[in-house]
Formats: sequence, C-alpha cells, structure tokens
Amino acid sequence: MVDGFNLLPYLVPQALTDVVERLVPELQERGVYRTEYEGTTLREHLELGPA
Repeated sequence: MVDGFNLLPYLVPQALTDVVERLVPELQERGVYRTEYEGTTLREHLELGPA
C-alpha cells in the first residue's frame, strides 16, 4: 500500500508529468484513487470532519 509520493522536480523534471498523465489515471481505473471530491471545502476533501 502506498500513502504518498515524494517528487523532486529539479532532479527528475518529467516526474510530475508522468504521475499526472500516467500514474493517476491508472490508479483511478483500478479504483484506488478518487476521480472526484464529495465535499466542497479543503477540510472535507482531506476527510478531516467538522471544525
């Protein structure tokens, strides 16, 4: 299971583009990365609950 990635664009300039154009769509297709947000605030997007 992966819970995050560290990208260093100054070392690997193509890395962010690869993640956005290749990895994210693949993860969404597999159902492990959301395709849309249910909430309307950043707090809801991060699933932090009520303030």
